[in-house]
Amino acid sequence: MSIAAPTRSRVRLLTAAATVALAALSLTACNNGDGVRDEGASQQPSKSAPADGDNGKDTSAGSTTGDRTGSGTGTGSGNGTANGATTKPKPRPASTGRTNPTASTSRVTCNGSTVKVTAQSVSRPVNHMLLTVTNTSSKRCDLYGYPAVRFGEAQSVPPVIEDSQPQAVVSLPPGQSAYAGVVLSGGDDGGGSNGRTEKTLEVFFQGRNTNDGGPGAKAALPAKGVYIDDSLKVTYWQQSMSDALIW
Repeated sequence: MSIAAPTRSRVRLLTAAATVALAALSLTACNNGDGVRDEGASQQPSKSAPADGDNGKDTSAGSTTGDRTGSGTGTGSGNGTANGATTKPKPRPASTGRTNPTASTSRVTCNGSTVKVTAQSVSRPVNHMLLTVTNTSSKRCDLYGYPAVRFGEAQSVPPVIEDSQPQAVVSLPPGQSAYAGVVLSGGDDGGGSNGRTEKTLEVFFQGRNTNDGGPGAKAALPAKGVYIDDSLKVTYWQQSMSDALIW
C-alpha cells in the first residue's frame, strides 16, 4: 500500500490544474481579449450643456431653416425667389391719350384750333374749288357734317349736296388731311345769279350734336379773288380728294 500517497498527491495536482483551467475559461468569458472587461454597449454621452445664447439648440451639425435660404439670397430666371415665394409682375399702366392717339379720350372735334385749312382752285370740274383740312394737333380729330363757308361778308351759309354724304364720319389722325368740294358758280351758261368776286374766305365746323363745332379757320384765296354766285354749294367732308371733286 505504498502507492496511496502518490495517488492522493496526483489527484490534488489534477484538481488544482482543473481549477486553473476553469479560472482561465472564466477570465476568457469576462474579458474582451484586451484585458478590459466588456460591460456591454456603451451609453451615448449626453449633450453638453448649451453655451449662453444657444437657447438650448444643438448646433453641432449646423442649423437649417424651413425655407432653406442659406447664407444668402438668390433669384432664379423667373419671378420666384430662393425661398419659394412668387412675386407677382407689376401691372402695366393703363393707356392714356398721350400714348394712344385712337383712345376715346384723345379724340376731339376738328375746328380752327386743331386744323389748318387751304383753298385751291381746280381746272376740273370747272368752277370748283377744293378745301383741304389738315390735322395739326397731337390728337385724332373728327370732321362732322360739311364745311360752313363764308365768302366776304355773306350772311348765310351755302347748302350742302346731300348725295355726297359719306357712310362714316371722317376722322383724322395727327398730320392727316381730308377734303371738301365747293361749287363756286353755275358755270358759263349763266345758270346762277347775283354773281360777284370775293377775296376772303372763312370756314366753320360742325360739332357732333350741334352746328357749333368751335372756332373757324381762315383760308387764303388767290389775290384776284374767286367768282361766286347763288349756285354756291359744298360737299360733305370726304376722306379722299377724288370723292370731293366728283359733284
